[in-house]
Amino acid sequence: MAARQHAQQADIPAICRSCEARRAGLCGALRVRQLAELAKASSRHEVLAGTELADDGTYSNVLSGIVKLTRNLSDGRQQIVGFHFAPDFLGRPFGAKRPIRAEALTNVALCSFPKTIVERMLDDSPKLGQNLLNHALNKLDEARDWMAALGRKTASEKVASFLLMIARNIDPDYHPASSISFDLPLTRADIADFLGLTIETVSRELSRLKFDGVIRIVNKRHISLASMVQLEERCGD
Repeated sequence: MAARQHAQQADIPAICRSCEARRAGLCGALRVRQLAELAKASSRHEVLAGTELADDGTYSNVLSGIVKLTRNLSDGRQQIVGFHFAPDFLGRPFGAKRPIRAEALTNVALCSFPKTIVERMLDDSPKLGQNLLNHALNKLDEARDWMAALGRKTASEKVASFLLMIARNIDPDYHPASSISFDLPLTRADIADFLGLTIETVSRELSRLKFDGVIRIVNKRHISLASMVQLEERCGD
């Protein structure tokens, strides 16, 4: 059995062996043959922060960094509606387009591949379709959670929930009792936009969390948590 597993591992394209998306993302549903085919057609590239991601006939796995999703209204107003973290999948199968703009919030590493290959593989791999469905349902659950948060939570609970979301996605293998540090990927103005608050309210609530010892703030953007337990308790869930 060990020899067979070793042989299968050897058949996996070298570029895919240490990729998190193969274990926890879309590619985890592919057989070795399909993975090899996808690897041949894929390209890895980095997108600089602030760059809009074009709808250019490809799908992508997010390998690192954060992608911001926004919805623009006809008069120019913009609303942040979500985020993608590694190893999320970027793209909407089956051709339907939505007025959602994707932008690299930080420098983002992507592994991109033609839509036609993935959509053809859907016919041969029920597990791939299941992965895409699970991904869509997880994003739906996240959207529902944020609907509840934005509609019912206090300003303090909203800010704590936002910080917890970033912390959990920066380190998916986190343990509630472990410490973690990260740079805020959004300005206070963007956080206020996402949470439906004013910049002053966001700054006040961050200062309150700092005063209460829940977080430490260095240079306005670097956040440190001794543990996430206290932050979870402030989220109102």
